[in-house]
Amino acid sequence: MRQQELLAEQLDWTRDWTRKLLADLQGDDWGFQPAPGLAHATFLCGHLAVSQDVLIHVRCLGQSILDESFKNHFAIGRAVPSTKEYAYPSLKTVLATMDDVHQETLSVIRQMTDALLAEPAFAADGRSPHPHYGDKRGAVSHCSRHEAFHGGQLATIRRLLGKPFLR
Repeated sequence: MRQQELLAEQLDWTRDWTRKLLADLQGDDWGFQPAPGLAHATFLCGHLAVSQDVLIHVRCLGQSILDESFKNHFAIGRAVPSTKEYAYPSLKTVLATMDDVHQETLSVIRQMTDALLAEPAFAADGRSPHPHYGDKRGAVSHCSRHEAFHGGQLATIRRLLGKPFLR
């Protein structure tokens, strides 16, 4: 198996797990926060879309596929506003964006060459190398680990809502 296919498969497997964690959320579940300022499922879904865009499309290919208006709703490094106090895009928009970015991301990962994956990843300022990855392969690999980390948050939210443990 080519490394590109393995990287895409790992990311898609992680997304499948994320979808299972989200499958039975309804209504107010999407905005449930374990404590003020902590992430809720709506924020996490938007954040996963933005993160895939940044890690793959920006860090590896140098071009975002998301518009700034969407990305600005899911900025990191600050307390997460509740769905009642902040005008997030609709849940339908957030989930559709998450799915669209994922499909485009899988497509571009599968098309990456070994030479491209070996190049330094772009840093936030657009220059190479990125301080956390030796190469673009590292950025692609980190994408599934990043989503799995947030899957743990979603699993915790589910349990706090009284939903069954998933395996």
